[in-house]
Amino acid sequence: MIKCKLDKFRLMRLIILAVTLYSLPYAFNYAEPIPSANLINNAKDYDAKEVSFVGEVIGEIMSRGEYVWINVNDGKNAIGIWIKKELIKGISYTGSYKAKGDLVEITGRFNRACREHGGDLDIHAQSINKISSGNKTHHVLATKAIRFALVLTCLIGLVLLLKVCQPKRSVLI
Repeated sequence: MIKCKLDKFRLMRLIILAVTLYSLPYAFNYAEPIPSANLINNAKDYDAKEVSFVGEVIGEIMSRGEYVWINVNDGKNAIGIWIKKELIKGISYTGSYKAKGDLVEITGRFNRACREHGGDLDIHAQSINKISSGNKTHHVLATKAIRFALVLTCLIGLVLLLKVCQPKRSVLI
């Protein structure tokens, strides 16, 4: 009889261990990043929910008291992010013609029509995680294209000059 109780005890421990291991991934609720197209096209579904959004910081950082506006572009669309100023201290680069912006993951509350910000679609961020740093970009001039444009301009100028300098012909009937 003792052996039977011991087996039941082991079986119960095994079941508890299996249930714990099975539910462990759900204990850590990491939000899967949502593409901007999903947020925009299914805004009702995500409204007032916590979302995660990954993209490049672009444009200017616009200071508004203790908060700032940043725009984050995932390659398809840009979404405005309202975030506390102290959370963006790690942002080094914002995307522009001169630089590629930092790649960040934003976690916060999604608003399809934010009452606080005039009905705009935005995310009120609670955290920001810098995935990778941006950098300055260098643009190389296309010398062949410049030469072609100069030659074409000269040819057009020559044609116009010949057209203007052409003697007028009088027609006798």
